[in-house]
Amino acid sequence: MSTEVHYITDEKGEKTGVIMNISDYQSLMEDIEDLAACAERRNEGTIPHEDFLTELKKDGLL
Repeated sequence: MSTEVHYITDEKGEKTGVIMNISDYQSLMEDIEDLAACAERRNEGTIPHEDFLTELKKDGLL
């Protein structure tokens, strides 16, 4: 993602805020939500791929 960002600075020149395109912001927020979901599930157990496919077929999703 190539995002154009404009910084808001205080009287000392320190960055205090950001202005960016709303679609870039929404995309960034989606990425953050995806990362949070991954972090929440990192300790979940796994199942073999074949078992997963069988389960999807059983549920009519594949």
